[in-house]
Amino acid sequence: MSVAAGSQRRVGVFGGAFDPPHIAHAAMATAALEQLQLDELRVMPTGEAWHKRRGLTPAVHRLEMVRLAFATMERVVIDSRETRRSGPSYTVDTLAELRDETPIDKLFLIIGEDQAAALTTWHRWREIPDFATICVAARAGFAGARGTFNALYPGILPLQSIELPPMDVSATDIRERLANRQNVAPLVFEPVARYIADHHLYQTA
Repeated sequence: MSVAAGSQRRVGVFGGAFDPPHIAHAAMATAALEQLQLDELRVMPTGEAWHKRRGLTPAVHRLEMVRLAFATMERVVIDSRETRRSGPSYTVDTLAELRDETPIDKLFLIIGEDQAAALTTWHRWREIPDFATICVAARAGFAGARGTFNALYPGILPLQSIELPPMDVSATDIRERLANRQNVAPLVFEPVARYIADHHLYQTA
């Protein structure tokens, strides 16, 4: 997809801990690019995650794993701004920065069902629709989930959906497998698995 200079682009914003990035993250990115007809998707590893109870793997490792995981995907840009930000990293601040940098672009915030359910706990969450269209990536049965979401947050409209294939994959499960010295090759891309092994990540003492 080509866009003439000075014209509006459709830009997706896909943030997360990516601890580690896995095949479901890639599927979510692919679905967003195709279904939202994005010109660009910015993948943003979080810096200091205010909502995470556990400590994250150092940002330098998560950033490199994200680069490896998305290396072959066209229209994907790895944006490291949140890892460089001191203190808690908030989505609304990132969206405001992007709006200031490219005010003509149309932004789409891509989040999962679990993030959508916790949206009211986010910092200045009511301001997010001022900057971007919220797009919830969900598996089969999202019609009901969207109705529930809209009933809970009637002011967060319009809301778009992204349909995902059934994938029972989570970073928590992958970290547990690695801690138990189990194979994770089917769940993460080979370059990411190799990086994890080379740097001895997610291993218990």
